[in-house]
Amino acid sequence: MAGRPRDPELEKRLLDAGWALLTSRGYDALTMAKVAAEAQAHRTDLYRRWPTKAQLVVDVLAGHLPPVSEHDTGTLRGDLKAIVDDFAESWSSSWVDGLMALTADLHHDPDAELAFRTMAEGRGRPLHNALTRAMRRGEIGEIQELGLVGDLIEGPLMHRRMIGRQPLTPEYLDAVVTSAHRLLTGMSVTP
Repeated sequence: MAGRPRDPELEKRLLDAGWALLTSRGYDALTMAKVAAEAQAHRTDLYRRWPTKAQLVVDVLAGHLPPVSEHDTGTLRGDLKAIVDDFAESWSSSWVDGLMALTADLHHDPDAELAFRTMAEGRGRPLHNALTRAMRRGEIGEIQELGLVGDLIEGPLMHRRMIGRQPLTPEYLDAVVTSAHRLLTGMSVTP
């Protein structure tokens, strides 16, 4: 005997309710009971799909985060600018304040941690592709550790927002792009 088929509309309501609560109240205030109530569903509907809050929130983020551009502007600098702007859109959101609590929960939930890593790798793919194109065009030399470049580019945005509690201004984003471009192309990093 087969179980009940999944109800895509119910899943959408649950994910939308999770996003609404995450963005309005933050990760710490989000509970499975509140998500179920917001979606006008039963908690069992929620737990059947996501056994933990962390798993739910990872899927909420995967479905609602602004996309990272896959534009080929023809230059490394142009590609970096588009990607940094997309990263900044996510890191400028108010829900980011609760991200540290989510990452702490991920250490206790291997399934959620794997889903989060998979989502992060997917969001990093446009940068990987931009670097690969730049290497093919001869703009930059061979890079052995492409993930490190992502850390060097997105790390300052994360640090400025989560630790420094400062906004990601256009001037700051331009400085990140300029620094990354100069570092990758071997030019002096000093402005």
